[in-house]
Amino acid sequence: MSRPADLGMFDLTGKTAVVTGASRGIGAGIAEALATAGADIIGVSANIAASTIGETVRARGRRFQGIQADFGDRGQVLEVGAAIADLSPDILVNNAGTIERAPAAEHPLDAWDRVLAVNLSSQFALTQLIAGPMLERGAGKVIFTASLLSFQGGINVPGYTAAKSGVAGLTKALSNEWAPRGVNVNAIAPGYIATDNTRALREDADRSEAILARIPAGRWGRADDLAGAAVFLASTASDYVDGAILPVDGGWLGR
Repeated sequence: MSRPADLGMFDLTGKTAVVTGASRGIGAGIAEALATAGADIIGVSANIAASTIGETVRARGRRFQGIQADFGDRGQVLEVGAAIADLSPDILVNNAGTIERAPAAEHPLDAWDRVLAVNLSSQFALTQLIAGPMLERGAGKVIFTASLLSFQGGINVPGYTAAKSGVAGLTKALSNEWAPRGVNVNAIAPGYIATDNTRALREDADRSEAILARIPAGRWGRADDLAGAAVFLASTASDYVDGAILPVDGGWLGR
């Protein structure tokens, strides 16, 4: 008979987690979940000063450091990444993102460029820097926020789809190189979560109805629906999980 799982494998006490895009929505939800599991949090966001996530983390008895950065600015990303690398965090959650909606035939190129910069290029640049100390010590967890559009094409979001498809590929590419060196690289693919990024869809009665009709769970997701997946991928419970893209979508992809 197999031995029951040790729930202590989900304990993040003594760990430090970097969460980008931590000021609200999915990022704030993940930061709160990791803090509840015991991790201290470094929250990075363009709007971190206006966020209450620091108060939430401290209320869980954990330390919080907020760092402001525009993920569309390569120089800021490199500066922040180097500073955080010096702190040698144990966990990196690449969640910062943006979205621009316009039909592909009229999609502004500057919108395309910014979405790719924020959602993909900055993720790679930041990860290179912060994962350096992880690779040196042979331990660490890197978690990307992918999307349903890592698997599907979407409508009116060509830049976002291209970026999130790239995130899925990057997750696998880094995992291939870093799993032998003790660093787990995986991704969470949220479904339709009720955040600012999906506000336009939720306020469009026809689109909202069509989306809900396809979700077997019958509701929009919440940021806290991602808590379990985030803690799992950040903890020793996932030490033999590499290159995975875990959907948290209420069953959307299985439909």
